[in-house]
Amino acid sequence: MSRSTNCLSKLDRMRKTLRHEEADRVPVSDFFWGSFLRRWRDELGLPADTDIYRYYDLDWVVVNPNVDPHIKPFEILRENEQEVLVRTGFEAVIRKRLDLPMPAFLEFDTNTVEKMEAFQFDDPWDERRYFRAGDDQINGVGDSFSRNTAPFVARIEEAYADFPVFGGVLEANEVLTRLIGPENSLQWMALYPDAMGRFIARIFEFSLATLKAQIQAASGKLDGMVIWGDVAYKKGLLFSPVFWRKHFKPGVAALIDECHSHDLPVIYHGCGNVNKIFADFVEIGVDAYNPLEAKAGMDVIDLRRRFGHRIGFCGNMDVQLWATGTMDEIKRAALTKLNAAKGGGFIFQSDHSVPNDISGEKYDYVVKLIREHGTYPLRLGEYDLAMS
Repeated sequence: MSRSTNCLSKLDRMRKTLRHEEADRVPVSDFFWGSFLRRWRDELGLPADTDIYRYYDLDWVVVNPNVDPHIKPFEILRENEQEVLVRTGFEAVIRKRLDLPMPAFLEFDTNTVEKMEAFQFDDPWDERRYFRAGDDQINGVGDSFSRNTAPFVARIEEAYADFPVFGGVLEANEVLTRLIGPENSLQWMALYPDAMGRFIARIFEFSLATLKAQIQAASGKLDGMVIWGDVAYKKGLLFSPVFWRKHFKPGVAALIDECHSHDLPVIYHGCGNVNKIFADFVEIGVDAYNPLEAKAGMDVIDLRRRFGHRIGFCGNMDVQLWATGTMDEIKRAALTKLNAAKGGGFIFQSDHSVPNDISGEKYDYVVKLIREHGTYPLRLGEYDLAMS
């Protein structure tokens, strides 16, 4: 399948940006809640099947394979018009309320250290992860609930002609959260650090293999990789930076090295305030950090001044301001963020994902604003800041 001229322009834009070069303009994309998409279509009077990525001609998309530890159909324990109770390939029971954006974890089969140490992952190279339709938690249980997700390679093919396509892989804490739960994870790190360290290493072995397998399955059609890796909350890290550096950092570095060996740039997605280990991400070669949550104290202008062009940035548009601010306040915030794009290295996005309290009008306004003012050379007028 050949790529459109427009797609090649977007690919050039993304590559230059991640190499810290000024392209034609600042790239724009995002991740969206399904409830926002319904509101956006309704408020803009669009058909129910309108694809927001195509409507705005956004600059990149992410396609995740089946990275569940166990490859299996969902076990539906209860289902009605309001909710679904389901057991997934993470062997967790999840309640998905259909009127709420996030699912609730009710119980974890892996609920003792002994069960964790005995846990076995299904083959990361199993072709069902990449070439077959099926159920999986990452693609099926989140903001929405869906079954029989189309094959990874088919979803890549669907997007490939029109968008730069990034794959996706989980780092260890994302797996721990879904497999044993955050409470067990944090307690066992404190009580059984050696056992947790060994299991974290096993998770990274599994994730590295799924990374290699999806790159092979995609046959040259991936343009980059997202590492999903939440290790922080609003006020700081979920656990000790010392523990992260000992047990997580080497595994993340191995994922990055593998991507770079295939000339694939890496966008690391990590929520919360990661200031205590941000320099570590620079050190191990993350190409761009996402989402830079403003509500957790992350500030792309401050980070650019501190780290220069040793790392790129993706995100940081405050969704709370986007939802509640006036158009003038939103304009000031959005155009001020563009100072981080001087010299390249900045992709404009929200500071996590676009929720349903942002109106269709306000989302539309910001995308058009960035397209208007994000063309190089940047002319930011009253919003221009000295960056050094």
